[in-house]
Amino acid sequence: MEQTFLTKFNLETASICVPNYIAVEGAIGVGKTTLTEKLASSLNYDVILEEPDENPFLERFYRDKKNHALSVQLHFLFQRLKKLQNLRQGDIFQSVRVSDFIIEKDPIFAKITLDDHEYSLYNTVYENVITDLPKPDVVIYLQAPTSALMQRVKLRGRSMEKDIDENYLIQLNDAYTHFFYHYTETPLLIVNTSTINLAKNERDYEDLVRYLLTKKISRNYYNPTL
Repeated sequence: MEQTFLTKFNLETASICVPNYIAVEGAIGVGKTTLTEKLASSLNYDVILEEPDENPFLERFYRDKKNHALSVQLHFLFQRLKKLQNLRQGDIFQSVRVSDFIIEKDPIFAKITLDDHEYSLYNTVYENVITDLPKPDVVIYLQAPTSALMQRVKLRGRSMEKDIDENYLIQLNDAYTHFFYHYTETPLLIVNTSTINLAKNERDYEDLVRYLLTKKISRNYYNPTL
């Protein structure tokens, strides 16, 4: 593993600090799963994905948010919980992993989709199940304007997402911004993706990885245009 990424990213052994557990986050369409899979491939990490296609309520939710919000939310909560519990049961000190979610973001969606009574029920469940879960060594938060998110959602052409409307993405993007503005649970790398293409431009991707592996991450802002 070490020789692979050291050579690829022109790094010296003494200059790197590789997290054992990386999580990538961001709103729908920002590219978190793509980056997660690329990091897993480059670093030879195990990958943990949300797998929204396995949520049987998601397509119905996009068509009718009011009647399916609670069911889709609880399914995602327990899906994410199971993946993290499996991680906790493994040897986290020997294994290295990258995921495309943190469970702490789960209430972001709940807050903007559930009514007051549903949110109260959801929050009671959430608070009782998220205890004693492993935390990432670093979270990468990908940012993009809502117009870019909408364009990326349309370009990838997933049938279940055809009914996503811009107002929902605006709410979601604003909620993510607010959440990570106050986030202090782990070291955080905030990445402005407005002018870079981590999926298709290898130089953009390699520059980000080089930054991730050579900088001390506490609360860092990665804006390559500045």
